[in-house]
Amino acid sequence: MQLAVLERFNDPYMQTPMGKGVFLAGVTLGFMADRLAGDEGDIAGTSIFKQIQFGRMDSNNLKRLLSRVPQWLKGYKEELKYTGLITALTACSQEYLLESAGEEMGVNGNFAFTSGFINANKYFWGIFPSQKDSSNKVKPEII
Repeated sequence: MQLAVLERFNDPYMQTPMGKGVFLAGVTLGFMADRLAGDEGDIAGTSIFKQIQFGRMDSNNLKRLLSRVPQWLKGYKEELKYTGLITALTACSQEYLLESAGEEMGVNGNFAFTSGFINANKYFWGIFPSQKDSSNKVKPEII
């Protein structure tokens, strides 16, 4: 797992454990929603998207969503595919949130979450660089 992407951000909020945790939660849930949307690509129709209160999220809502990730991974195993990587990213996000001493998300948190969610594929594969194997399939690599 390469978290160097978090160091690129100049926003002071993104340098806090809360900011990192919220952003990575957005990446996690956004990647899952994208995978569930499939070829149609309409993430608004996914069960995950429907449960997110964009712009009005608080820490309790975020923790509630993250606590459902194992259940979603089990229920949507075929659609999600990269369950090990999703689990690792969820755990990392939760660890940052636990380090944050119960802060609230506020405007900065909602912005960080949405930024991660909307750009989930970009950041997910930046955190887990991929390489092509002999069958020309993308194979995630954890470093």
